[in-house]
Amino acid sequence: MAPKQQNEREARQARERLRAYQARQTVHETKVKRRVRDNWMAGAAVVVILALAVTTQLLYFAKPGTAGASASPSASAQTYTLPPKTLASDRHWTGTLTINNIPLGVDLDGAAAPQAVSSTIALTQKNFYNGLTCHRLTDGGFYVLQCGDPKGDGSGGPGYSYGPIENAPKDNVYPAGTLAMARQSGNASSQGSQFFIVYKDTSIPADSAGGYTVIGTITSGLDTLISGVISKGITPGAGGANDGAPKVATKIDSFILK
Repeated sequence: MAPKQQNEREARQARERLRAYQARQTVHETKVKRRVRDNWMAGAAVVVILALAVTTQLLYFAKPGTAGASASPSASAQTYTLPPKTLASDRHWTGTLTINNIPLGVDLDGAAAPQAVSSTIALTQKNFYNGLTCHRLTDGGFYVLQCGDPKGDGSGGPGYSYGPIENAPKDNVYPAGTLAMARQSGNASSQGSQFFIVYKDTSIPADSAGGYTVIGTITSGLDTLISGVISKGITPGAGGANDGAPKVATKIDSFILK
């Protein structure tokens, strides 16, 4: 074969090999792009699924009364309204507040604090308190155990609030055994379901709204509550080492009045 023809043949074969390589390269690049796209879509789908799962879980655990919250079934399944103060009937109501299987005798004065006692009576009649926690214990010159919040963190209530402050001590002294209503600082109309038990004589200065409504007294069982719960100590909280949750998990078993 003449040199010229040989060169042309080799050039033609080289061009064909180049075209074949370019064709294979194009196919390869297309496959790579498809795999990247498919992987990206699969990854995006996983991210969406995980995001939905996390969001659902967060919403679920954020609802009072669902798993992970401290509301009792009774407190979260009903609607509560403030009863008239006449429910207290201007008389004493006696009964038992049971905390961690410790029965506490109670005496509520419906004549001295008619609205607060009426609210407490109505809530006990609907088993509102059963299963709720006592979320706060203090011992730094201020000696109380606070209970009755369906959220378990000091921010919850029965769905209503009320005032005015009733039967607050004029000298700001709350003797051991006092049962009184908790409220927001400076807000006389923020009383709800939360109450506190004074386990050692305590002076609580009045604020701009006044003092705290005393609804009655613990007539028996306070010593057992002190030894079984209070003396076990405090888990330090936002209020410091002397103000936090009881170290012993503390729950209201029942609250019965008659």
